[in-house]
Amino acid sequence: MVKSTAENLSPTRVKLDVEVPYEDLKPRLDDAYKTVANQIQVPGFRKGKVPARIIDQRIGRGYVVETAVNEGLNDFYQQALIETETTPMARPEVEVTSMPGVDGDDEGPLKFTVEVDVRPAIELPDYKGLKVTVEPAAASEEDEQKALDELRSRFGTLKAVDRPAGKDDFVTITLTATIGDEQVDHAEDLSYQVGAGTMLDGMDEALEGLSAGEDAVFETTLAGGEHSGEKATVKVILGAVKERELPEADDDFAQLASEFDTIDELKADLKEKAAEGAVTGQGIEARDKVLEELVKLVEVPVPDSVVTEQVEQHFAQGGHTEGDEHDTEEHRAEVEKNAREAFRNEIILDKVADAEEIGVDQGELIEYIISTSQQYGMDPNQFAQMLDQAGQVPMIMGEVRRRKALAKVLEYAEVTDTEGNAVDLTAFVTPGGAEAVEADAAESADSADSADSADSAASADSPAEAAEEEAAEAPAKKAPARKAPAKKAPAKKTPAKSAAAKTEGAETEDAEAAATDAEAPKAPAKKAPARKAPAKKAPAKSAAATTEDAEAEATEAPAKKAPARKAPAKKAPAKSAAATADEKAEADEKAGSTEA
Repeated sequence: MVKSTAENLSPTRVKLDVEVPYEDLKPRLDDAYKTVANQIQVPGFRKGKVPARIIDQRIGRGYVVETAVNEGLNDFYQQALIETETTPMARPEVEVTSMPGVDGDDEGPLKFTVEVDVRPAIELPDYKGLKVTVEPAAASEEDEQKALDELRSRFGTLKAVDRPAGKDDFVTITLTATIGDEQVDHAEDLSYQVGAGTMLDGMDEALEGLSAGEDAVFETTLAGGEHSGEKATVKVILGAVKERELPEADDDFAQLASEFDTIDELKADLKEKAAEGAVTGQGIEARDKVLEELVKLVEVPVPDSVVTEQVEQHFAQGGHTEGDEHDTEEHRAEVEKNAREAFRNEIILDKVADAEEIGVDQGELIEYIISTSQQYGMDPNQFAQMLDQAGQVPMIMGEVRRRKALAKVLEYAEVTDTEGNAVDLTAFVTPGGAEAVEADAAESADSADSADSADSAASADSPAEAAEEEAAEAPAKKAPARKAPAKKAPAKKTPAKSAAAKTEGAETEDAEAAATDAEAPKAPAKKAPARKAPAKKAPAKSAAATTEDAEAEATEAPAKKAPARKAPAKKAPAKSAAATADEKAEADEKAGSTEA
């Protein structure tokens, strides 16, 4: 039976002193002798039948003990975690202080110490009755008109014009990028809306004022491909200029664009939806402010190792190197700040969920997966299968659970608008958080307008940027003995914007061609194919999610098996048991010794 004690070094770090009795280590020693016996050849003995005393003579008992310790250290560590009720959040630092037959009695205990970061314990404050003030939920006429104009834009037509290009015009362009004297990319017949800002920095300025057949050259930083992040000279040739004509907002348009027969009915529906959107926006504002007030009430210590891992993960997964335009001191500081905030939120909301005995049923999980899959432009079944294969279902459950916890805090809160009216958020805090999920989907779509904002979203990497490799490629971790609470939910991914983004839905041949053009060639400027929201990308891991991955890894413990205290000094650690035996045999032969 492993004996262990825990000493708190700080609110987020503990030291474990672990002692393993010889009788618990002996089965490992027996296995180690069998392993070594199968690795060496000793004259006079069949392979695998070399007695332990001969192995001790030829190899040294210390090597065998080290082998046994390496094989058993993880299990002993797991037992110590359970005995001391410790939840690790990072890989441990292990130091073996005593091994039997090496540092004392041949049948003495194995002793080692472990230092590891742990989930901090906090005292949950009184979170009922928090007071926040929000803006009134009123949709303006501008909101209603904007919704109508957006619908008209979907059914607009593109008409060629004979004039210089201006803001909001649609243009057909050819791009050629060079670095030095080398052409690194070329794309023809791309469609782009001037002023959209979705391709290369400096291109909008270069295009404005150009007429068909003219060209311009500008310096920029490439946004995709193998030369992403490198400075390049780009030549843009303007092929054609088109402007969009919107259909008249009349009964014919209402019948074309909706299920309504008259424009008045359509406007009434858009007005109703604008009002619903205003209520949703008010709910999001209230939710965020309640969370801010809740976090102010309790101090949550954050392990530096968790933050460091999240920051490095953010930049490493984007293929960035320290010092490039993305990996700057200011950006690192922003990512670190977001990682710390996400960690605090997770710890507090998990505690609230525990206090409120909140669980997650299958329907709520499915609802969340469907909403999230839509953000990434994926089939819900495919998305769910990918999450399952990546071992991220517990992460999703943890996120839904935290959402419900925050909804419960919001339910208890006293929310008023700036006019002094009480705000009823009953619909927003319904069980399952359907409205909140939809609201977050809308927020994600809004955040898609800025790659930078997504990059620095609540958990460092637009948690969707980091997700592609993490969720799709990394195998799911085996559930450890003390699995940490489920991981933080995927943060929102920035859908890559295309040159023809604004033309989506246009019914004319020109509009369809524009959309097709944007998808076809591989332009040096393209950030992504046209309007394909990060297709096939998995949700990213937030700071909280990374925290829980760290917990899972930590409980799998000294994964490298090598204890801090290496093998006894009597042999070179790099040599295998067989090599050591061969050398000993050669030495014996030279000395004229014989083997019985």
